[in-house]
Amino acid sequence: MTVEATLEDRGETRMDVRLKRAYEPAASADGHRVLIDRLWPRGVSRERADLDGWEKDVAPSTELRQWFGHEPSRFEEFRRRYIDELRAKRPQLATLRRYARDGTLTLVYSAHDAEHNDAVVLAEILRRGLPS
Repeated sequence: MTVEATLEDRGETRMDVRLKRAYEPAASADGHRVLIDRLWPRGVSRERADLDGWEKDVAPSTELRQWFGHEPSRFEEFRRRYIDELRAKRPQLATLRRYARDGTLTLVYSAHDAEHNDAVVLAEILRRGLPS
């Protein structure tokens, strides 16, 4: 039995949420491309970015982003604090979930570290929902 079949049996919808760095070329398989950083990626033109939207409101606050500083040892605390910030962004999360249910949603980010960044946390929240 596939994961999709299991989700459908439980009445859940499969969500296709992908992550991609802003410096990688856009592809048709990306579906709906949304930049989720508060700041525009350095050196990337709007044409090259080929975005369908820019959701800077779901990005971590400036204070949290600066505190984290992309330091992997701070990632778990960053994740916890960012999830707390996302609790106030439910309408934006619902919009992103709709894109993921209707097709593919690609969260575009500029961080160098593909494992320790806000896009990883946001994708998890979109797929699983906010923890209690």
